Amino acid sequence: MALTDEAIAQLRGMIQSGELAPGSRLPPENELATQMGLSRSGVREAVKVLEAARVLDVRRGNGTYVTSLAPQLLLEGLGVAVELLQPAGLLEVMEVRRLLEPSATAVAAGRMTDGQLSELEELMKRMRSAVDDAEQLMEYDIAFHRLVVAGTGNETLASLLDGLSGRTVRARIWRGLVLDNAAHTTIDEHQAILAALRSRDPALAAAAALMHVNTSESSLRAMLTVPE
Repeated sequence: MALTDEAIAQLRGMIQSGELAPGSRLPPENELATQMGLSRSGVREAVKVLEAARVLDVRRGNGTYVTSLAPQLLLEGLGVAVELLQPAGLLEVMEVRRLLEPSATAVAAGRMTDGQLSELEELMKRMRSAVDDAEQLMEYDIAFHRLVVAGTGNETLASLLDGLSGRTVRARIWRGLVLDNAAHTTIDEHQAILAALRSRDPALAAAAALMHVNTSESSLRAMLTVPE
C-alpha cells in the first residue's frame, strides 16, 4: 500500500502541476514506473485507484488518459455515497443542504437568464399536473433544483448539491407527501422560490429556499423517526 500511495501522490502531483494536463495520455506503464522510481505493480494499482476516482480513463488497447477533471465527473461518486448513508448521516446531509441551497438560490436570483426562468415556469406547470404521481414529482423536483443551481453559473456548486440530493431520499419524501395529501404545499414552496427568482430578490430567494429545505428535512426526520 505504501508504494501505491506514493505512486498516487506522484501522479496527483504531475496532474496538479500541469505536467499531465486534462485529456493528455500517460506514458506506457514501464516508462512511467521508471520515471517515478517505483515498481510497475505500484503504478498499476495507483492507476486503478485514480480510474475509480474518475481522474484517469483507462482505454483498453489505447492507453491511459487524464480525464477532463470536470467537477461533475470528479464529484460523481458523492451521490452514490449519500445513498448508502444511515439515518443520522442523511440528516447531516440535509443540514449541509440547508447551509448551501439558500445561498445558491440567492446567487441564482441575480444570474438566471429569462430562458431558464421560463423553463422553471414550465416545470411548475408539470409538477401541478402530476400532483398525485410521486415518481413523476420527484423527477420534476430534481430538474427544478438542478436548473436553479445551474443558474448560479458555478459548476462545482451544481455538482456538489446534485450529489447531496439523493434520488432515493427524494423519492421517499415525495411518496410520503402524496400519501399525506401534502404535495400541494411543497409544490407551492417551489412556486415561492420561482417567484423570488423572478423578482431578482436574493434575500427573498434565500428565504424561500430555506423554508423548502426545512420542510424536506422535517419530512425526512419523521420518516426516519430520528428525534429532534
